[in-house]
Amino acid sequence: MTVEALPAASRLRCWVAPGVYPPQTDTRLLGRAMRREGVTAETDVLDLGTGSGVLAVEAARLGGHVTAVDISWRAIATAWLNALLNGQILRVRHGDLTAAVPGRRFDLVIANPPYVPAPEPPRGRARAWDAGTDGRLLIDRICDTAPALLRPTGTLLIVHSHLCGIGATLSRLTEAGLRARIVDRTRLPFGTVLRSRLGWLRAQGLTADGTTEELVVIRAEPV
Repeated sequence: MTVEALPAASRLRCWVAPGVYPPQTDTRLLGRAMRREGVTAETDVLDLGTGSGVLAVEAARLGGHVTAVDISWRAIATAWLNALLNGQILRVRHGDLTAAVPGRRFDLVIANPPYVPAPEPPRGRARAWDAGTDGRLLIDRICDTAPALLRPTGTLLIVHSHLCGIGATLSRLTEAGLRARIVDRTRLPFGTVLRSRLGWLRAQGLTADGTTEELVVIRAEPV
């Protein structure tokens, strides 16, 4: 069990249980995009795969009515505790993505799903970041179900790595009937996980230089 410090702009207290994805660069990037959406007391927010819950807590602090979903009971407990630590109220639901909120629609859906390509099926702690051989185990499901989650003026924000196909996500969202575009991006050195499987990533044709990773936030809305 560890306590992670969040970016100064957030000023949120965050406790992260073992096996739960801690706030990292992708969290900050998605949070920055979320703040630009102008969350208010009139905004119903869904955090799909909430992990530590820090973005759900931040959305609640901005005034949103927030539902946080995760399939991991540890993540559910962590999100609930972080809401408590920061004096915020979340609706925390255990379930597999949209199965946890059947029939509901939202003004804003945010998602930071596992997206790291891996040679083996995700297991143990790696389920917080590994997502199949192409990294799209959950991304494609989110793209396909997003239209049913969004209100007519709703917005989806999803963050992931270039390693799992930025173009593929843009195309999939378009095919689902949404208008999609990149609204934020950053580049960073490969971390420990990617360096450990560099040979496999190169063999799969997923990386050329094997030194840097690009993260993007894609924004999608009904046409």
